[in-house]
Amino acid sequence: MASVFDKVAQFARSPKGQQALRQVTTKAQQMAKDPKTKARIDDARRRFSGGRGTGGTGGTTPTV
Repeated sequence: MASVFDKVAQFARSPKGQQALRQVTTKAQQMAKDPKTKARIDDARRRFSGGRGTGGTGGTTPTV
């Protein structure tokens, strides 16, 4: 019996799967260029990284 992953991989290789992947890729690229999407991503990034003190970029590790 084929696993779920095998079935997904088989679909991705099929002509219908290739067409679906192209459509999803095109839509994702359009969304990535949208200023509203960029603003939402920046907002989420700010909320998740802010307030914890470990932003992960350019910070130093605390010494005990």
